[in-house]
Amino acid sequence: VQLQAYGGGRVQPGGSLRLSCAASGFMFEDYAMSWFRQAPGKEREFVAGIRRSGARTYYADSVKGRFTISRDNAKNTLHLQMNSMKSEDTAVYFCANVGSGYWGQGTQVTVSS
Repeated sequence: VQLQAYGGGRVQPGGSLRLSCAASGFMFEDYAMSWFRQAPGKEREFVAGIRRSGARTYYADSVKGRFTISRDNAKNTLHLQMNSMKSEDTAVYFCANVGSGYWGQGTQVTVSS
């Protein structure tokens, strides 16, 4: 099983980034998927989740209206579009199949002027 997150980087406040996560080794389309993040000195926190078909999505209050989670089951890929970014969004972002205990290695996102 592999969950390879990519697309992180540095962005100014108010800017946008799009994260992606390439999944392999399991039936991606059969599982709900999530994004989590962990800021320095803080615990890992839930960011967004999406059902198998993509029909239902869930967000932490802190990102609601700014972030959009989506998936492409044909390409075994999970996405996170992040807009209107804030300094408090700075963290390592992880994609996960929580139900099966599969976690990616994380990608760093830094929001700074």
